[in-house]
Amino acid sequence: MGLRILLVSDHYPPFIGGAHRQTQLLAQELHRRGHAVSVATVWSGGLLEEENDGGVRVFRLKQLRTCLPWFVRNRQQRHQPPFPDPVTASGLRRLVKRLQPEVVHAYGWFTYSSAVALLGLDIPLLISARDYGYSCATRTLVYQGQDTCDGPALPKCLTCAAELYGAPKGWVAAVGVAIGRTLLKRKVRGIHSISTYVQEVIRRDFLGDQALITPGHTIAEVIIPSFREDDAGVCYADDPRNQAYLDRLPKDKYILYVGALRRVKGVNQLLMAYGRLTSPPPLVLIGTLESDSPPEFPPGVIVLQNFPHHAVMAAWERCLFGVIPSLWPEPLGSVVYEGMSRGKAVIGTTPGGHTDMIVSGETGLLVPSGKVDALAQAMTTLIDQAGLRERLGAAARERAKQFTASVAVPQFERFYQLLIDRSTGYTTRPIDLEVLDRI
Repeated sequence: MGLRILLVSDHYPPFIGGAHRQTQLLAQELHRRGHAVSVATVWSGGLLEEENDGGVRVFRLKQLRTCLPWFVRNRQQRHQPPFPDPVTASGLRRLVKRLQPEVVHAYGWFTYSSAVALLGLDIPLLISARDYGYSCATRTLVYQGQDTCDGPALPKCLTCAAELYGAPKGWVAAVGVAIGRTLLKRKVRGIHSISTYVQEVIRRDFLGDQALITPGHTIAEVIIPSFREDDAGVCYADDPRNQAYLDRLPKDKYILYVGALRRVKGVNQLLMAYGRLTSPPPLVLIGTLESDSPPEFPPGVIVLQNFPHHAVMAAWERCLFGVIPSLWPEPLGSVVYEGMSRGKAVIGTTPGGHTDMIVSGETGLLVPSGKVDALAQAMTTLIDQAGLRERLGAAARERAKQFTASVAVPQFERFYQLLIDRSTGYTTRPIDLEVLDRI
């Protein structure tokens, strides 16, 4: 018998983003497997408040500032605040009573409103840690723009958030996240992390103060990586929808980067490393230009925007290898396993979630984040050594099979059922992926 599941997410397509896409993929896969799935997300101008997305009911809820439109700068994509929004929480409470879900699975700062909406109700709340937003106001775990943070402390969080968002907005974000940890730890029944590294950070920075957890309330944990469609045997380059996009790519092989062209993504280091190569192939950057993107790009670098996902996958099939040189500790990095699924070697960075996908020298190459010399050397190695490149690509294709819907979604189903079964009484045993696989 199918479950009644409510997924809650800060954003949902048509907005583009890895986490948004993961919510949609999970919703549609659960629907195909016979569950009654609904999604609650933030309402934005020009979008329907309620619609059907391939059998998944999508509800877009308004915020307090929706009633105060003169405070809204971006009317096309409203971000959820890092604290409960009374209008959102009230709307979600009504939606919960209407849908009667057996489990609520939330991601992002919408989670704070979810926790308030579920007060007094015995419906398990599962939260997904897809970044570091439950303990870090900037969500990046990067301190003062360069170092990996060693954990939250309000004075430094206030400074760091103010540098990113400006004051007093940053101060509000830092205080909201700090207070929100207490709220969530008293309400959350389970935490899903997308990588080993994210789980380590969650345990250190979110679950660390056990005194804030209600006695007898044990929070179950599980690691389930992000996933992609089961597309074995599909050739995206043969899809006629992609021809116009492929025509914008170099005719010969190229190095590929996919992602927002942000400083924390290591784009500046990538350009510096590329500049040190001798007669390299073209470097293609597919992504969005941001406020901190490089103002100009050197010769040999091609910047392409507005590529839909299927066209990005076609670009992976045509490339020589991929480079994802993140400065921040990447929570996982879905573009890595997407490139690997096309049989391409990918250069990633440490620390972070790349290590759950890339075994350096076996399924790709890993370099320390921010180290331009090491990045340039890894790129040179893959350019010069065709045999190694092909061997790594073949192993990467096999490894990427672990990051598919057929593997991940049954794990979510078992974890949902576990939380539902425990909703009337908690056990004291934490649950990890190995235990989950034996349920």
